[in-house]
Amino acid sequence: MTADLSQIVKAYDVRGVVPDQWDEPLAELFGAAFVQVTGADAIVIGHDMRPSSPGLSAAFARGAANRGADVTLIGLCSTDQLYFASGRLGLPGAMFTASHNPAQYNGIKMCRAGAAPIGQDTGLTEIRTLAETWSASGAPAPAATPGTITETDTLVDYAAHLKSLVDLTAIRPLKVVVDAGNGMGGHTVPTVFAGLPLDLVPMYFELDGTFPNHEANPLDPANIVDLQERVRAEGADLGLAFDGDADRCFVVDERGEPVSPSAITALVAARELAKHPGGTIIHNLITSWSVPEVVRETGGTPVRTRVGHSFIKAEMARTGAIFGGEHSAHYYFRDFWNADTGMLAALHVLAALGGQDRPLSSLVAAYDRYTGSGEINSTVEDQAASTAAVRAAFASREGVTVDELDGLTVSAPTWWFNLRPSNTEPLLRLNVEAKDEVTMSKIRDEVLALVRTS
Repeated sequence: MTADLSQIVKAYDVRGVVPDQWDEPLAELFGAAFVQVTGADAIVIGHDMRPSSPGLSAAFARGAANRGADVTLIGLCSTDQLYFASGRLGLPGAMFTASHNPAQYNGIKMCRAGAAPIGQDTGLTEIRTLAETWSASGAPAPAATPGTITETDTLVDYAAHLKSLVDLTAIRPLKVVVDAGNGMGGHTVPTVFAGLPLDLVPMYFELDGTFPNHEANPLDPANIVDLQERVRAEGADLGLAFDGDADRCFVVDERGEPVSPSAITALVAARELAKHPGGTIIHNLITSWSVPEVVRETGGTPVRTRVGHSFIKAEMARTGAIFGGEHSAHYYFRDFWNADTGMLAALHVLAALGGQDRPLSSLVAAYDRYTGSGEINSTVEDQAASTAAVRAAFASREGVTVDELDGLTVSAPTWWFNLRPSNTEPLLRLNVEAKDEVTMSKIRDEVLALVRTS
């Protein structure tokens, strides 16, 4: 009987509880399927600090080598370090991580050569089908000539590449608190920040995939409380928080206040446009109005996309965009193979702050022009009916426009909101933005009343 892997093969990656939902024998089959689908004769593999990661990545390597592919293991790394290796070496890659998920989870993020993403529509469905088939019938026969498995370290080259993309030579000394959340930022930050005029205050740099201090998910405000307190206590210039696999970076200003990822997107966009005048910037449809405004003001072309890294990366490739940003603190760079790297965004923030004398709160004020609700989730049994009720209530109002690029977006001269369903849960996600707090609260409450009573 063919196994059903639908619960662990998601839209963009493999992710599930180990060993309940997947284990090393299954990882070996994924490795063999990855080689067969990509047609690769060589691949690169990295892993995070979770207890199950070394064993799972080694099993994947065995499966790949048995199909004839030469395997380069880069060991402990952040996800963007794996993308760097894929880009620099020109090899398909696999990263073993479950990002910010709890300790019992693990997963695989896969890409083709040059860090091109693999998702359900670009090979992941075929990989799943092969792994399901082989889990029932047995592993495929080994190749006539198995591949080799070798180890190399790419951390120093990764750090050098990032620092080659941002001029940090003339910045003033800065005191920066970094909360690595016991994730891979504790491995990469010391090397990337080495040689810079930074007074680094490390928090939770010990690699520990059981996350003893807090979840490595800075998108949840509860997980940056320690960082906020430490920034204030140290009198630091800023704070940085990385998620578990250190591909996302969140910023806290000198007052301990979170800086909106939209403001960071706008700031980095302006800096990238200074290097590449007239370039295209990608932003998803729930980033702030500030982002396209700043892009236009600095001579660039903003392009709006659906939420999700596959849409961002596809639009970057289609348009030749120089940079892309999401509300979730994923930042994508043409100079980084269109892949996302929170570390490069962090270096841009350090360069911008260190290149002038104002505090970070003053610097980012120009990029943070509106009041947002943040993402509000509501459990809804009939997502379509609730969305239709909201649409009916707003669509006929004067001055209102409606679009359905991704869920329902309703816009007016002084506010907008987006209501979109979760792909995996019975949830509707609401984001509201307005020119002032009173308007934002009024629209937010009106939409939520409709969603939660319809």
